Amino acid sequence: MRSSRRHPLIVPVLLCALAVPAARPTDGMDGDGGPGTGLGPQVARLYEDAAKATRRYEDGRREAETQRSKALEYERRLDGQRRKIDAMQEDLGRIARAQYRDGGGLPLTARMLLADDPDELMRGQRAVSRANLAVDRAIGRHLRAEARLAAEEAKAQAAWQALEKRNVDLGKLKKKIESKLEAARSRLEGQADSSVAAGSCPGAVRLDQPDVPVGPSWMAPVETYELSASFGSGGSRWAHRHTGQDFAVPVGTPVRSVGAGRVLKVSCGGAFGIQVVIEHAGGYYTQYAHLAAVAVDQGDRVEPGQWIGQSGSTGNSTGPHLHFEVRVTPEMGSALDPVPWLSQHGVPL
Repeated sequence: MRSSRRHPLIVPVLLCALAVPAARPTDGMDGDGGPGTGLGPQVARLYEDAAKATRRYEDGRREAETQRSKALEYERRLDGQRRKIDAMQEDLGRIARAQYRDGGGLPLTARMLLADDPDELMRGQRAVSRANLAVDRAIGRHLRAEARLAAEEAKAQAAWQALEKRNVDLGKLKKKIESKLEAARSRLEGQADSSVAAGSCPGAVRLDQPDVPVGPSWMAPVETYELSASFGSGGSRWAHRHTGQDFAVPVGTPVRSVGAGRVLKVSCGGAFGIQVVIEHAGGYYTQYAHLAAVAVDQGDRVEPGQWIGQSGSTGNSTGPHLHFEVRVTPEMGSALDPVPWLSQHGVPL
Protein backbone atom coordinates (compact mmCIF):
# COMPACT_ATOMS: atom_id res chain seq x y z
CA MET A 1 0.00 0.00 0.00
CA ARG A 2 1.28 3.43 -0.83
CA SER A 3 1.72 5.36 2.35
CA SER A 4 1.75 8.94 1.21
CA ARG A 5 0.68 11.49 -1.35
CA ARG A 6 2.85 14.32 -2.69
CA HIS A 7 5.59 15.16 -0.17
CA PRO A 8 5.27 12.87 2.88
CA LEU A 9 5.46 14.54 6.27
CA ILE A 10 8.02 13.13 8.69
CA VAL A 11 5.90 12.60 11.79
CA PRO A 12 5.57 9.74 14.28
CA VAL A 13 2.87 7.12 14.03
CA LEU A 14 -0.05 8.43 16.06
CA LEU A 15 -2.80 6.58 17.91
CA CYS A 16 -6.31 7.59 18.84
CA ALA A 17 -8.82 5.82 21.08
CA LEU A 18 -12.34 5.23 19.90
CA ALA A 19 -13.88 3.59 22.96
CA VAL A 20 -15.99 6.56 24.12
CA PRO A 21 -18.83 8.05 22.06
CA ALA A 22 -18.53 11.67 20.95
CA ALA A 23 -19.73 14.30 23.40
CA ARG A 24 -22.43 16.89 23.17
CA PRO A 25 -23.01 19.08 20.09
CA THR A 26 -21.67 22.53 19.44
CA ASP A 27 -22.96 25.32 21.60
CA GLY A 28 -23.74 27.42 18.56
CA MET A 29 -20.99 29.98 19.14
CA ASP A 30 -20.30 31.77 15.87
CA GLY A 31 -16.95 32.42 14.25
CA ASP A 32 -16.75 35.94 15.61
CA GLY A 33 -16.97 34.81 19.22
CA GLY A 34 -15.17 31.47 19.30
CA PRO A 35 -12.03 31.12 21.36
CA GLY A 36 -9.98 30.27 18.30
CA THR A 37 -11.26 33.20 16.24
CA GLY A 38 -8.64 34.40 13.81
CA LEU A 39 -6.12 31.70 14.65
CA GLY A 40 -7.58 29.10 12.28
CA PRO A 41 -7.55 31.36 9.22
CA GLN A 42 -4.13 32.67 10.26
CA VAL A 43 -2.73 29.14 10.37
CA ALA A 44 -4.35 28.31 7.03
CA ARG A 45 -2.86 31.45 5.44
CA LEU A 46 0.56 30.68 6.91
CA TYR A 47 0.35 27.18 5.46
CA GLU A 48 -0.32 28.72 2.05
CA ASP A 49 2.47 31.27 2.49
CA ALA A 50 4.91 28.54 3.50
CA ALA A 51 3.89 26.43 0.52
CA LYS A 52 4.33 29.38 -1.86
CA ALA A 53 7.74 30.23 -0.36
CA THR A 54 8.79 26.60 -0.73
CA ARG A 55 7.68 26.53 -4.37
CA ARG A 56 9.52 29.78 -5.10
CA TYR A 57 12.62 28.47 -3.35
CA GLU A 58 12.53 25.20 -5.31
CA ASP A 59 11.91 27.04 -8.60
CA GLY A 60 14.83 29.36 -7.85
CA ARG A 61 17.07 26.44 -6.91
CA ARG A 62 16.30 24.65 -10.18
CA GLU A 63 16.84 27.88 -12.16
CA ALA A 64 20.15 28.48 -10.38
CA GLU A 65 21.28 24.96 -11.26
CA THR A 66 20.37 25.61 -14.90
CA GLN A 67 22.37 28.86 -14.94
CA ARG A 68 25.28 27.18 -13.21
CA SER A 69 25.24 24.39 -15.82
CA LYS A 70 25.24 27.03 -18.58
CA ALA A 71 28.22 28.81 -17.03
CA LEU A 72 30.14 25.54 -16.76
CA GLU A 73 29.29 24.67 -20.38
CA TYR A 74 30.49 28.10 -21.58
CA GLU A 75 33.71 27.63 -19.59
CA ARG A 76 34.23 24.23 -21.21
CA ARG A 77 33.70 25.68 -24.70
CA LEU A 78 36.02 28.58 -23.90
CA ASP A 79 38.74 26.11 -22.97
CA GLY A 80 38.24 24.43 -26.35
CA GLN A 81 38.50 27.74 -28.21
CA ARG A 82 41.66 28.64 -26.33
CA ARG A 83 43.24 25.30 -27.19
CA LYS A 84 42.45 25.86 -30.89
CA ILE A 85 43.97 29.35 -30.81
CA ASP A 86 47.08 28.00 -29.08
CA ALA A 87 47.40 25.35 -31.82
CA MET A 88 47.08 27.95 -34.59
CA GLN A 89 49.63 30.20 -32.97
CA GLU A 90 51.96 27.22 -32.81
CA ASP A 91 51.36 26.69 -36.55
CA LEU A 92 52.30 30.33 -37.23
CA GLY A 93 55.43 29.85 -35.18
CA ARG A 94 56.42 26.80 -37.22
CA ILE A 95 55.85 28.74 -40.48
CA ALA A 96 57.98 31.63 -39.22
CA ARG A 97 60.76 29.29 -38.13
CA ALA A 98 60.66 27.49 -41.49
CA GLN A 99 60.90 30.78 -43.38
CA TYR A 100 63.86 31.80 -41.29
CA ARG A 101 65.65 28.51 -41.95
CA ASP A 102 64.93 28.83 -45.68
CA GLY A 103 66.40 32.30 -45.84
CA GLY A 104 63.33 34.20 -44.81
CA GLY A 105 65.63 36.83 -43.28
CA LEU A 106 66.80 37.99 -46.77
CA PRO A 107 64.75 40.43 -48.84
CA LEU A 108 62.58 38.72 -51.41
CA THR A 109 64.52 40.33 -54.33
CA ALA A 110 67.81 38.97 -53.03
CA ARG A 111 66.38 35.52 -52.62
CA MET A 112 65.01 35.60 -56.17
CA LEU A 113 68.48 36.52 -57.55
CA LEU A 114 70.10 33.71 -55.59
CA ALA A 115 67.42 31.12 -56.29
CA ASP A 116 67.97 28.37 -58.87
CA ASP A 117 64.30 28.67 -59.88
CA PRO A 118 62.78 32.12 -59.18
CA ASP A 119 59.30 30.99 -60.33
CA GLU A 120 59.36 28.15 -57.85
CA LEU A 121 60.40 30.59 -55.14
CA MET A 122 57.47 32.92 -55.98
CA ARG A 123 54.98 30.04 -55.92
CA GLY A 124 56.26 28.98 -52.52
CA GLN A 125 56.11 32.54 -51.28
CA ARG A 126 52.48 32.88 -52.37
CA ALA A 127 51.61 29.58 -50.69
CA VAL A 128 53.21 30.73 -47.46
CA SER A 129 51.36 34.06 -47.65
CA ARG A 130 48.05 32.29 -48.19
CA ALA A 131 48.78 29.97 -45.25
CA ASN A 132 49.63 32.96 -43.04
CA LEU A 133 46.46 34.76 -44.11
CA ALA A 134 44.28 31.68 -43.51
CA VAL A 135 45.76 31.16 -40.04
CA ASP A 136 45.32 34.86 -39.20
CA ARG A 137 41.67 34.74 -40.29
CA ALA A 138 41.01 31.55 -38.34
CA ILE A 139 42.57 33.04 -35.23
CA GLY A 140 40.43 36.16 -35.69
CA ARG A 141 37.28 34.05 -35.92
CA HIS A 142 38.21 32.07 -32.83
CA LEU A 143 39.10 35.23 -30.91
CA ARG A 144 35.67 36.67 -31.73
CA ALA A 145 34.02 33.39 -30.71
CA GLU A 146 36.03 33.43 -27.50
CA ALA A 147 34.86 36.98 -26.76
CA ARG A 148 31.22 35.99 -27.33
CA LEU A 149 31.57 32.93 -25.13
CA ALA A 150 33.26 34.97 -22.42
CA ALA A 151 30.37 37.45 -22.50
CA GLU A 152 27.80 34.63 -22.30
CA GLU A 153 29.72 33.01 -19.48
CA ALA A 154 29.82 36.30 -17.58
CA LYS A 155 26.03 36.69 -17.98
CA ALA A 156 25.41 33.11 -16.86
CA GLN A 157 27.71 33.55 -13.86
CA ALA A 158 25.97 36.81 -12.91
CA ALA A 159 22.52 35.21 -13.23
CA TRP A 160 23.65 32.23 -11.17
CA GLN A 161 25.05 34.45 -8.41
CA ALA A 162 21.88 36.60 -8.36
CA LEU A 163 19.72 33.48 -8.09
CA GLU A 164 21.89 32.10 -5.32
CA LYS A 165 21.44 35.36 -3.38
CA ARG A 166 17.68 35.29 -3.98
CA ASN A 167 17.53 31.71 -2.74
CA VAL A 168 19.34 32.67 0.44
CA ASP A 169 16.76 35.42 1.00
CA LEU A 170 13.90 33.01 0.19
CA GLY A 171 15.36 30.47 2.61
CA LYS A 172 15.31 33.07 5.38
CA LEU A 173 11.73 34.05 4.49
CA LYS A 174 10.70 30.39 4.50
CA LYS A 175 12.18 29.86 7.97
CA LYS A 176 10.46 33.01 9.26
CA ILE A 177 7.07 31.86 7.94
CA GLU A 178 7.57 28.38 9.36
CA SER A 179 8.47 29.87 12.74
CA LYS A 180 5.27 31.96 12.73
CA LEU A 181 3.30 28.90 11.61
CA GLU A 182 4.69 26.79 14.45
CA ALA A 183 3.77 29.45 17.02
CA ALA A 184 0.25 29.88 15.57
CA ARG A 185 -0.26 26.10 15.48
CA SER A 186 0.74 25.86 19.13
CA ARG A 187 -1.76 28.57 20.13
CA LEU A 188 -4.50 26.97 18.03
CA GLU A 189 -3.88 23.59 19.67
CA GLY A 190 -3.91 25.12 23.15
CA GLN A 191 -7.18 26.93 22.56
CA ALA A 192 -8.78 23.80 21.08
CA ASP A 193 -7.72 21.73 24.10
CA SER A 194 -9.11 24.39 26.45
CA SER A 195 -12.43 24.44 24.61
CA VAL A 196 -12.78 20.66 24.76
CA ALA A 197 -11.81 20.56 28.45
CA ALA A 198 -14.43 23.21 29.20
CA GLY A 199 -17.05 21.38 27.12
CA SER A 200 -17.56 24.51 25.02
CA CYS A 201 -17.01 23.75 21.34
CA PRO A 202 -15.59 26.58 19.22
CA GLY A 203 -17.96 27.77 16.54
CA ALA A 204 -17.24 27.62 12.83
CA VAL A 205 -14.42 29.89 11.71
CA ARG A 206 -14.86 30.29 7.97
CA LEU A 207 -11.75 29.74 5.89
CA ASP A 208 -10.93 31.13 2.47
CA GLN A 209 -11.64 28.10 0.32
CA PRO A 210 -9.00 26.78 -2.10
CA ASP A 211 -9.55 26.48 -5.83
CA VAL A 212 -10.79 22.92 -6.25
CA PRO A 213 -10.22 21.43 -9.72
CA VAL A 214 -13.45 20.71 -11.58
CA GLY A 215 -14.07 17.03 -12.10
CA PRO A 216 -13.18 14.85 -9.09
CA SER A 217 -16.25 13.80 -7.10
CA TRP A 218 -14.12 12.28 -4.33
CA MET A 219 -10.72 13.03 -2.84
CA ALA A 220 -8.51 12.32 0.17
CA PRO A 221 -9.45 14.22 3.38
CA VAL A 222 -6.03 15.93 3.50
CA GLU A 223 -3.73 16.82 0.65
CA THR A 224 -0.30 15.98 2.09
CA TYR A 225 0.05 13.29 4.72
CA GLU A 226 1.63 10.13 6.07
CA LEU A 227 -0.66 7.19 6.77
CA SER A 228 -0.35 5.96 10.35
CA ALA A 229 -2.76 3.73 12.30
CA SER A 230 -4.93 1.75 9.90
CA PHE A 231 -8.41 0.28 10.06
CA GLY A 232 -8.67 -2.83 12.23
CA SER A 233 -5.28 -2.46 13.88
CA GLY A 234 -4.98 -3.28 17.57
CA GLY A 235 -3.62 -1.18 20.39
CA SER A 236 -3.88 -0.54 24.10
CA ARG A 237 -5.63 2.79 23.49
CA TRP A 238 -8.68 1.19 21.84
CA ALA A 239 -11.37 -0.94 23.45
CA HIS A 240 -11.50 -3.28 20.46
CA ARG A 241 -9.99 -2.40 17.07
CA HIS A 242 -9.17 0.85 15.33
CA THR A 243 -12.26 1.87 13.38
CA GLY A 244 -10.76 4.35 10.94
CA GLN A 245 -7.66 5.44 9.06
CA ASP A 246 -5.30 7.95 10.64
CA PHE A 247 -3.58 10.61 8.55
CA ALA A 248 -0.52 12.00 10.33
CA VAL A 249 -0.45 15.76 9.69
CA PRO A 250 0.62 18.82 11.71
CA VAL A 251 -1.87 20.83 13.75
CA GLY A 252 -3.83 23.29 11.62
CA THR A 253 -3.63 21.31 8.37
CA PRO A 254 -6.78 22.05 6.32
CA VAL A 255 -9.16 19.08 6.38
CA ARG A 256 -11.49 18.72 3.43
CA SER A 257 -14.72 16.88 2.76
CA VAL A 258 -14.01 13.77 0.70
CA GLY A 259 -17.23 14.27 -1.27
CA ALA A 260 -20.43 16.25 -1.58
CA GLY A 261 -22.82 16.03 1.34
CA ARG A 262 -24.47 17.66 4.34
CA VAL A 263 -22.88 18.36 7.73
CA LEU A 264 -24.83 16.11 10.07
CA LYS A 265 -22.97 16.85 13.29
CA VAL A 266 -20.30 19.14 14.75
CA SER A 267 -19.35 18.17 18.30
CA CYS A 268 -16.53 18.10 20.81
CA GLY A 269 -15.40 16.18 23.86
CA GLY A 270 -14.82 12.53 24.57
CA ALA A 271 -12.41 10.29 22.68
CA PHE A 272 -12.85 12.08 19.36
CA GLY A 273 -12.33 15.62 20.62
CA ILE A 274 -13.64 18.13 18.08
CA GLN A 275 -15.25 16.25 15.19
CA VAL A 276 -17.40 16.68 12.11
CA VAL A 277 -19.71 14.01 10.61
CA ILE A 278 -20.93 14.42 7.02
CA GLU A 279 -23.78 12.54 5.37
CA HIS A 280 -23.24 11.54 1.71
CA ALA A 281 -25.56 10.14 -0.93
CA GLY A 282 -25.97 6.37 -0.95
CA GLY A 283 -26.24 5.97 2.82
CA TYR A 284 -22.61 6.67 3.74
CA TYR A 285 -21.23 8.94 6.44
CA THR A 286 -17.69 10.23 6.96
CA GLN A 287 -16.20 11.35 10.25
CA TYR A 288 -13.28 13.75 10.77
CA ALA A 289 -12.00 13.65 14.36
CA HIS A 290 -9.39 15.19 16.71
CA LEU A 291 -9.76 18.57 14.97
CA ALA A 292 -8.37 21.84 16.29
CA ALA A 293 -10.98 24.00 14.55
CA VAL A 294 -14.11 23.66 12.43
CA ALA A 295 -15.11 25.70 9.39
CA VAL A 296 -18.69 24.45 8.97
CA ASP A 297 -21.89 24.36 10.99
CA GLN A 298 -24.45 21.62 11.36
CA GLY A 299 -26.75 21.57 8.34
CA ASP A 300 -24.23 23.13 5.91
CA ARG A 301 -23.98 21.68 2.41
CA VAL A 302 -20.40 20.89 1.42
CA GLU A 303 -18.69 20.14 -1.87
CA PRO A 304 -15.81 17.75 -2.65
CA GLY A 305 -12.55 19.30 -1.46
CA GLN A 306 -14.22 22.01 0.64
CA TRP A 307 -12.29 22.82 3.80
CA ILE A 308 -14.43 21.78 6.76
CA GLY A 309 -11.89 22.23 9.56
CA GLN A 310 -8.27 21.97 10.62
CA SER A 311 -6.47 18.99 12.08
CA GLY A 312 -5.39 18.86 15.68
CA SER A 313 -4.88 16.48 18.58
CA THR A 314 -8.02 16.97 20.67
CA GLY A 315 -9.63 14.10 22.53
CA ASN A 316 -7.91 10.75 23.10
CA SER A 317 -4.86 11.28 20.91
CA THR A 318 -1.10 10.93 21.30
CA GLY A 319 -0.23 13.60 18.74
CA PRO A 320 -1.46 15.66 15.78
CA HIS A 321 -3.37 13.66 13.16
CA LEU A 322 -6.73 13.30 11.48
CA HIS A 323 -8.85 10.28 12.39
CA PHE A 324 -11.05 9.53 9.35
CA GLU A 325 -13.95 7.05 9.31
CA VAL A 326 -16.48 5.82 6.77
CA ARG A 327 -19.73 4.51 8.25
CA VAL A 328 -23.12 3.22 7.12
CA THR A 329 -24.83 4.96 10.07
CA PRO A 330 -24.02 8.29 11.74
CA GLU A 331 -22.82 6.61 14.94
CA MET A 332 -19.98 4.34 15.97
CA GLY A 333 -20.13 0.61 15.35
CA SER A 334 -20.86 0.68 11.61
CA ALA A 335 -17.44 1.63 10.25
CA LEU A 336 -15.99 0.35 6.97
CA ASP A 337 -12.31 0.22 6.02
CA PRO A 338 -11.81 3.73 4.50
CA VAL A 339 -8.87 2.79 2.27
CA PRO A 340 -10.65 0.36 -0.11
CA TRP A 341 -13.81 2.50 0.12
CA LEU A 342 -11.91 5.56 -1.10
CA SER A 343 -10.13 3.45 -3.73
CA GLN A 344 -13.52 2.32 -5.09
CA HIS A 345 -14.36 6.00 -5.43
CA GLY A 346 -11.18 6.70 -7.40
CA VAL A 347 -8.99 7.90 -4.50
CA PRO A 348 -5.92 5.66 -3.98
CA LEU A 349 -3.99 6.41 -0.79
